[in-house]
Amino acid sequence: MFEAREGEIALAEDPGAMAGDARLVFIGRIRSPWNTRADCPKNMAAARTAGLPASVEIEPRYRRGLGGLAGTSHVVLLSWLGSAPRNLIVQKPRHASEAKGVFALRSPARPNPVGLHVARLIALDEAAGLLTLDAIDVLDGTPLLDIKPYFASIDSFPDAMPPRHRDAP
Repeated sequence: MFEAREGEIALAEDPGAMAGDARLVFIGRIRSPWNTRADCPKNMAAARTAGLPASVEIEPRYRRGLGGLAGTSHVVLLSWLGSAPRNLIVQKPRHASEAKGVFALRSPARPNPVGLHVARLIALDEAAGLLTLDAIDVLDGTPLLDIKPYFASIDSFPDAMPPRHRDAP
């Protein structure tokens, strides 16, 4: 399924096969136009360029948790990227010239494949548990772990840079 690239290093034990210490539940599913990894955008910027909306379906028992979310412009979604390998600790992305540690990358392949997505909230139907989003960069049916409102006043850092720019003059 996933072929190792030059410079990649796998863990001795696959975290996906280890006994878990968290009791996570899926609160819903993300509905997207993407059915294969080949079609799925690699990030939210690419997903927005595609111009295809997405949605989130919340399980009935969690729908009351949507109260107060109406009027929010953007949401942070935490998803479970369960199809991603969990044993790579050093990876070499296709577009990169060198391998990097998993914690310096946004790759879904990581010990705990939690996805982080900031999306514009287009519509919210609390009773039906349906959120309509501007875009998403995950496969259709991806499990949802959590939703949080995005606050530009505390979540945005205009001077933030990815690791490769830290040492640049």
